[in-house]
Amino acid sequence: MKLNIVPARTGILWVKLGIQTFLKQPLALTGLFFMYMAAVLVLSQVPLVGPILGAMLVPAATLGLMAATAEAASGRFPMPTVLISAFRAGRQRARAMLMLGVIYTAGSLVATLLGSMLVGAPAATPSDTPQFDPRMLVVLLLHSPLIILFWHAPALVHWHGVSPVKSLFFSAVAVFRNFGALLIYGFAWMTVFMAIGFVFSTIGMLIGGVAVARSVMMPTVLLLVAMFSTSLYFTFRDSFQADEEAAPQPTALPGDDTP
Repeated sequence: MKLNIVPARTGILWVKLGIQTFLKQPLALTGLFFMYMAAVLVLSQVPLVGPILGAMLVPAATLGLMAATAEAASGRFPMPTVLISAFRAGRQRARAMLMLGVIYTAGSLVATLLGSMLVGAPAATPSDTPQFDPRMLVVLLLHSPLIILFWHAPALVHWHGVSPVKSLFFSAVAVFRNFGALLIYGFAWMTVFMAIGFVFSTIGMLIGGVAVARSVMMPTVLLLVAMFSTSLYFTFRDSFQADEEAAPQPTALPGDDTP
Protein backbone atom coordinates (compact mmCIF):
# COMPACT_ATOMS: atom_id res chain seq x y z
CA MET A 1 0.00 0.00 0.00
CA LYS A 2 1.24 3.48 -0.81
CA LEU A 3 -0.02 6.99 -0.24
CA ASN A 4 -0.97 9.08 -3.27
CA ILE A 5 -0.43 12.83 -3.06
CA VAL A 6 -3.10 14.50 -5.19
CA PRO A 7 -3.38 18.10 -6.45
CA ALA A 8 -5.62 20.46 -4.51
CA ARG A 9 -8.02 20.69 -7.46
CA THR A 10 -8.83 16.99 -6.97
CA GLY A 11 -11.17 18.13 -4.17
CA ILE A 12 -13.56 19.55 -6.77
CA LEU A 13 -13.42 16.30 -8.71
CA TRP A 14 -14.32 14.29 -5.58
CA VAL A 15 -17.45 16.39 -5.17
CA LYS A 16 -18.39 15.92 -8.84
CA LEU A 17 -17.84 12.16 -8.66
CA GLY A 18 -19.92 11.92 -5.51
CA ILE A 19 -22.82 13.76 -7.11
CA GLN A 20 -22.57 11.84 -10.39
CA THR A 21 -22.42 8.47 -8.62
CA PHE A 22 -25.33 9.39 -6.37
CA LEU A 23 -27.42 10.30 -9.41
CA LYS A 24 -26.66 6.88 -10.95
CA GLN A 25 -28.40 5.10 -8.07
CA PRO A 26 -30.27 7.83 -6.13
CA LEU A 27 -32.98 5.57 -4.67
CA ALA A 28 -30.57 2.84 -3.56
CA LEU A 29 -27.99 5.18 -2.05
CA THR A 30 -30.64 7.32 -0.35
CA GLY A 31 -32.36 4.21 0.98
CA LEU A 32 -29.12 2.82 2.40
CA PHE A 33 -28.32 6.13 4.07
CA PHE A 34 -31.78 6.26 5.66
CA MET A 35 -31.43 2.64 6.76
CA TYR A 36 -28.26 3.62 8.61
CA MET A 37 -29.98 6.64 10.18
CA ALA A 38 -32.96 4.51 11.22
CA ALA A 39 -30.67 1.93 12.83
CA VAL A 40 -28.93 4.68 14.82
CA LEU A 41 -32.28 6.09 15.97
CA VAL A 42 -33.51 2.67 17.06
CA LEU A 43 -30.30 1.94 18.95
CA SER A 44 -30.41 5.34 20.65
CA GLN A 45 -33.72 4.34 22.26
CA VAL A 46 -32.09 1.44 24.10
CA PRO A 47 -31.55 2.54 27.72
CA LEU A 48 -27.95 3.18 28.83
CA VAL A 49 -26.12 1.20 26.14
CA GLY A 50 -27.99 2.48 23.09
CA PRO A 51 -25.88 5.58 22.34
CA ILE A 52 -22.69 3.59 22.99
CA LEU A 53 -23.72 0.86 20.55
CA GLY A 54 -24.64 3.49 17.97
CA ALA A 55 -21.22 5.13 18.27
CA MET A 56 -19.43 1.77 18.02
CA LEU A 57 -21.11 1.11 14.67
CA VAL A 58 -20.05 4.44 13.11
CA PRO A 59 -16.82 3.11 11.49
CA ALA A 60 -18.58 0.00 10.14
CA ALA A 61 -21.51 2.07 8.85
CA THR A 62 -19.14 4.53 7.18
CA LEU A 63 -17.42 1.63 5.46
CA GLY A 64 -20.80 0.24 4.40
CA LEU A 65 -21.78 3.50 2.70
CA MET A 66 -18.39 3.66 0.99
CA ALA A 67 -18.79 0.08 -0.22
CA ALA A 68 -22.22 1.00 -1.59
CA THR A 69 -20.62 3.87 -3.50
CA ALA A 70 -17.99 1.51 -4.90
CA GLU A 71 -20.76 -0.76 -6.15
CA ALA A 72 -22.68 2.12 -7.74
CA ALA A 73 -19.52 3.56 -9.32
CA SER A 74 -18.86 0.15 -10.91
CA GLY A 75 -22.34 0.10 -12.44
CA ARG A 76 -23.79 -2.38 -9.95
CA PHE A 77 -26.89 -1.98 -7.80
CA PRO A 78 -25.88 -1.71 -4.12
CA MET A 79 -27.94 -4.19 -2.12
CA PRO A 80 -28.87 -3.57 1.55
CA THR A 81 -26.37 -6.23 2.67
CA VAL A 82 -23.55 -3.92 1.56
CA LEU A 83 -24.09 -1.96 4.77
CA ILE A 84 -22.64 -4.87 6.75
CA SER A 85 -19.65 -5.33 4.46
CA ALA A 86 -17.36 -4.73 7.44
CA PHE A 87 -18.62 -7.93 9.08
CA ARG A 88 -18.54 -10.10 5.94
CA ALA A 89 -14.82 -9.87 5.23
CA GLY A 90 -13.65 -12.47 7.73
CA ARG A 91 -13.29 -12.60 11.48
CA GLN A 92 -9.97 -10.78 11.62
CA ARG A 93 -11.22 -7.69 9.78
CA ALA A 94 -14.55 -7.79 11.60
CA ARG A 95 -12.70 -7.74 14.93
CA ALA A 96 -10.50 -4.91 13.67
CA MET A 97 -13.58 -2.90 12.70
CA LEU A 98 -15.14 -3.48 16.11
CA MET A 99 -11.89 -2.31 17.71
CA LEU A 100 -12.14 0.86 15.64
CA GLY A 101 -15.67 1.25 16.98
CA VAL A 102 -14.44 0.94 20.57
CA ILE A 103 -11.71 3.53 19.98
CA TYR A 104 -14.15 5.90 18.28
CA THR A 105 -16.70 5.55 21.08
CA ALA A 106 -14.08 6.20 23.77
CA GLY A 107 -12.76 9.24 21.91
CA SER A 108 -16.26 10.60 21.35
CA LEU A 109 -17.15 10.21 25.03
CA VAL A 110 -13.95 11.99 26.07
CA ALA A 111 -14.59 14.85 23.63
CA THR A 112 -18.19 15.22 24.82
CA LEU A 113 -17.23 15.18 28.51
CA LEU A 114 -14.44 17.69 27.95
CA GLY A 115 -16.81 19.97 26.07
CA SER A 116 -19.33 19.83 28.91
CA MET A 117 -16.62 20.54 31.49
CA LEU A 118 -15.12 23.45 29.56
CA VAL A 119 -18.39 25.22 28.73
CA GLY A 120 -20.98 23.83 31.13
CA ALA A 121 -24.72 23.64 30.61
CA PRO A 122 -26.42 26.48 28.71
CA ALA A 123 -28.33 28.97 30.80
CA ALA A 124 -32.08 28.46 30.92
CA THR A 125 -34.17 31.10 29.13
CA PRO A 126 -37.92 31.74 29.39
CA SER A 127 -38.23 32.17 25.64
CA ASP A 128 -39.11 29.30 23.32
CA THR A 129 -36.75 30.71 20.70
CA PRO A 130 -33.87 28.29 19.98
CA GLN A 131 -30.69 29.49 21.69
CA PHE A 132 -27.14 29.03 20.48
CA ASP A 133 -25.39 26.38 22.57
CA PRO A 134 -21.62 27.04 22.66
CA ARG A 135 -21.09 23.63 24.21
CA MET A 136 -22.09 21.97 20.94
CA LEU A 137 -19.52 24.03 19.03
CA VAL A 138 -16.78 23.12 21.51
CA VAL A 139 -17.74 19.43 21.38
CA LEU A 140 -17.64 19.53 17.58
CA LEU A 141 -14.19 21.12 17.62
CA LEU A 142 -12.97 18.50 20.08
CA HIS A 143 -14.23 15.82 17.69
CA SER A 144 -12.00 17.20 14.90
CA PRO A 145 -9.05 14.91 15.78
CA LEU A 146 -11.42 11.94 15.64
CA ILE A 147 -12.63 12.98 12.20
CA ILE A 148 -9.03 13.15 10.96
CA LEU A 149 -8.08 9.80 12.49
CA PHE A 150 -11.18 7.99 11.21
CA TRP A 151 -11.52 9.65 7.79
CA HIS A 152 -9.79 6.75 6.01
CA ALA A 153 -9.37 4.25 8.85
CA PRO A 154 -12.44 2.01 8.23
CA ALA A 155 -11.60 1.70 4.52
CA LEU A 156 -7.94 0.95 5.28
CA VAL A 157 -8.96 -1.86 7.64
CA HIS A 158 -11.48 -3.31 5.19
CA TRP A 159 -9.78 -2.98 1.81
CA HIS A 160 -6.11 -3.05 2.76
CA GLY A 161 -6.13 -5.20 5.90
CA VAL A 162 -4.35 -2.55 8.00
CA SER A 163 -4.48 -2.97 11.77
CA PRO A 164 -6.75 -0.55 13.69
CA VAL A 165 -3.96 1.53 15.25
CA LYS A 166 -1.96 1.74 12.02
CA SER A 167 -5.10 2.66 10.09
CA LEU A 168 -5.64 5.66 12.37
CA PHE A 169 -2.04 6.76 11.87
CA PHE A 170 -2.13 6.35 8.08
CA SER A 171 -5.49 8.13 7.94
CA ALA A 172 -4.09 11.16 9.76
CA VAL A 173 -0.98 11.20 7.53
CA ALA A 174 -3.12 11.02 4.39
CA VAL A 175 -5.40 13.83 5.57
CA PHE A 176 -2.47 16.15 6.28
CA ARG A 177 -0.56 15.23 3.11
CA ASN A 178 -3.69 15.83 0.99
CA PHE A 179 -4.96 18.69 3.12
CA GLY A 180 -5.22 21.06 0.16
CA ALA A 181 -7.51 18.72 -1.76
CA LEU A 182 -9.65 18.04 1.32
CA LEU A 183 -9.88 21.77 2.08
CA ILE A 184 -11.15 22.48 -1.43
CA TYR A 185 -13.44 19.46 -1.09
CA GLY A 186 -14.93 20.86 2.12
CA PHE A 187 -15.42 24.35 0.69
CA ALA A 188 -17.00 22.92 -2.46
CA TRP A 189 -19.50 20.88 -0.45
CA MET A 190 -20.26 23.91 1.73
CA THR A 191 -21.03 25.88 -1.43
CA VAL A 192 -23.30 23.09 -2.72
CA PHE A 193 -25.19 22.93 0.59
CA MET A 194 -25.64 26.70 0.78
CA ALA A 195 -26.68 27.09 -2.86
CA ILE A 196 -29.20 24.25 -2.89
CA GLY A 197 -30.45 25.19 0.57
CA PHE A 198 -31.02 28.78 -0.55
CA VAL A 199 -32.90 27.70 -3.65
CA PHE A 200 -35.22 25.26 -1.88
CA SER A 201 -35.83 27.49 1.15
CA THR A 202 -36.69 30.39 -1.18
CA ILE A 203 -39.13 28.20 -3.10
CA GLY A 204 -40.70 27.09 0.16
CA MET A 205 -41.05 30.67 1.36
CA LEU A 206 -42.71 31.69 -1.90
CA ILE A 207 -45.13 28.78 -1.77
CA GLY A 208 -46.23 28.87 1.85
CA GLY A 209 -43.99 30.91 4.10
CA VAL A 210 -41.66 29.82 6.90
CA ALA A 211 -43.51 26.60 7.79
CA VAL A 212 -43.30 25.26 4.23
CA ALA A 213 -39.68 26.36 3.91
CA ARG A 214 -38.77 24.40 7.03
CA SER A 215 -40.66 21.31 5.88
CA VAL A 216 -38.86 21.45 2.52
CA MET A 217 -35.41 22.01 4.03
CA MET A 218 -35.36 18.93 6.26
CA PRO A 219 -35.54 16.27 3.49
CA THR A 220 -33.31 18.46 1.30
CA VAL A 221 -30.56 18.52 3.92
CA LEU A 222 -30.82 14.76 4.46
CA LEU A 223 -30.50 14.12 0.74
CA LEU A 224 -27.47 16.39 0.57
CA VAL A 225 -25.86 14.55 3.47
CA ALA A 226 -26.52 11.25 1.68
CA MET A 227 -24.91 12.71 -1.43
CA PHE A 228 -21.93 13.91 0.62
CA SER A 229 -21.47 10.44 2.12
CA THR A 230 -21.32 9.07 -1.42
CA SER A 231 -18.29 11.23 -2.19
CA LEU A 232 -16.27 9.94 0.78
CA TYR A 233 -15.27 6.80 -1.12
CA PHE A 234 -13.44 8.82 -3.77
CA THR A 235 -11.34 10.69 -1.20
CA PHE A 236 -10.10 7.30 -0.02
CA ARG A 237 -9.73 5.66 -3.43
CA ASP A 238 -7.48 8.41 -4.72
CA SER A 239 -5.42 8.73 -1.53
CA PHE A 240 -4.26 5.12 -1.26
CA GLN A 241 -3.22 2.44 -3.68
CA ALA A 242 -2.40 -1.19 -2.96
CA ASP A 243 0.48 -3.01 -4.62
CA GLU A 244 -1.84 -5.54 -6.24
CA GLU A 245 -3.24 -4.98 -9.71
CA ALA A 246 -6.77 -5.12 -8.31
CA ALA A 247 -6.24 -1.95 -6.30
CA PRO A 248 -8.49 1.03 -7.10
CA GLN A 249 -6.76 3.42 -9.49
CA PRO A 250 -6.53 7.16 -8.78
CA THR A 251 -8.90 9.38 -10.68
CA ALA A 252 -7.33 11.06 -13.69
CA LEU A 253 -7.76 14.82 -13.68
CA PRO A 254 -8.78 16.70 -16.81
CA GLY A 255 -5.65 17.63 -18.73
CA ASP A 256 -3.46 14.91 -17.20
CA ASP A 257 -1.41 12.71 -19.51
CA THR A 258 -1.72 9.64 -17.30
CA PRO A 259 -4.38 7.10 -18.33
